[in-house]
Amino acid sequence: MHERKAIKSGIWFTASNFLIKGIGFITTPIFTRLLTKAEFGEFNNFTTWVNILLILTSLNLESSLIRARFDFEDDLDEYIFSMQVLSLLSTGIWFLFSVIFRGAFCSLFSVDDKYVNAMFLYLFFFPLINLFQNMERFKYQYKYTVASSLIVSVGSSLLSVLLVMVMNDKLAGRIIGYVFPVIVLGLIIFIYYLIKIHKVEIRFWKYALPFALPFIPHLLSMLLLGGMDKVMIKHICGAEDLALYSLAYSVGSLITILVTSINNAYSPWLGEQLSQDNINRVNRFSVKYVALFVYMAVATILITPEILMILGGKAYMDAIYVMPPVTAGCIMQFIYCMYVNVEQYEKKTTGMAFASMIAAAINGVLNAIFIPMYGYIAAAYTTYIGYLCLMLMHMFLVNRIGMRKVYQNTKIVVIAILSSALIFAANLILGNRLLRYIVLVIYLIVGIAFVMKHRNYFQAILSKGK
Repeated sequence: MHERKAIKSGIWFTASNFLIKGIGFITTPIFTRLLTKAEFGEFNNFTTWVNILLILTSLNLESSLIRARFDFEDDLDEYIFSMQVLSLLSTGIWFLFSVIFRGAFCSLFSVDDKYVNAMFLYLFFFPLINLFQNMERFKYQYKYTVASSLIVSVGSSLLSVLLVMVMNDKLAGRIIGYVFPVIVLGLIIFIYYLIKIHKVEIRFWKYALPFALPFIPHLLSMLLLGGMDKVMIKHICGAEDLALYSLAYSVGSLITILVTSINNAYSPWLGEQLSQDNINRVNRFSVKYVALFVYMAVATILITPEILMILGGKAYMDAIYVMPPVTAGCIMQFIYCMYVNVEQYEKKTTGMAFASMIAAAINGVLNAIFIPMYGYIAAAYTTYIGYLCLMLMHMFLVNRIGMRKVYQNTKIVVIAILSSALIFAANLILGNRLLRYIVLVIYLIVGIAFVMKHRNYFQAILSKGK
């Protein structure tokens, strides 16, 4: 029953996230035509720094919820409100520094002074939404999480298009449209908790900070691991190669959505099982869980040329050979997230930061060696190696904290190696349309046959009330 709930929620989250992310894909061509290249670049710089600062200002407090929902089962609303106030306090301190050192701040982040306040309004209110959504997710209240995400995503897109069309300062219109829905929803959520709770518990702060703070260097290192290759490609190979690489990674983001979506559904279920000491249940389910994701990832590889043609046209078709290592890297990401969830539950997060920094360092060294030798495609393989090392290090960390039996480590490693080999072998057929279609049809037939053989099980997963 719990396995069914995990898979069902994974499907629900994946579908909703593709819908939400799809809005971004649809509106991107609109904004590239309404904004100048300079304005489009300025907005992307704005959102890049928002995402980096969000890690620092919010303190990543939502990471504590995987365990806090059991330790404070009767005080969850009080816990969320205390986390919201702590996030606001932290962001307020950062905002004070930005006011005192405004010139240096604007220069460092290449953000115009008039947009700094908009940036911090986003940083103040988005964590309030994020904490609410994560708590609802851990309660299996997916409708509220998806509804709030759609409000922000659809509201931001529609308002931005409208403001860009009517305002003279189109960049300002894009930024206002991006920030305003977050302010409104975040304010509503905070007022709800303020009226309901209106009391801050310092003991919750003391509980959450040792749990969440080690996560910050981990997340920053992951940003570095995912973005360092683009900086080095631009420096070593030039803008055109970076364009090919970036588009391939945009296609890879579809698989990353799968990683995030399914993990968002899996982590609450995992925490529930570990709290009930159902380790054997998790152990049995883990191989099925990994195999399901691998099947979807490989299917994506087989339609890569069509996706690239739609997004970029013939000029970008050389990027198909970036996709196999990108996809294999996403599988490593998916697997290490499973182990990170265990570390979070056990409140053993210190090792995560070291693992991420080591993986980022390995990626940087390999990039420096192989990009000059083999070009931009090498960066995808070095990033894959970085994620592979990260997966192995997290396996080691979970074993070290005495949770070795949670997953079937040997089988998972075998699946990771075999799937990587299969994906790399796809390089041989990506340029041959007929052969690739034959393989795709056979692959889909095998998948459909498996579903039909186990149709009663899948019907039970998808039916209501099961």
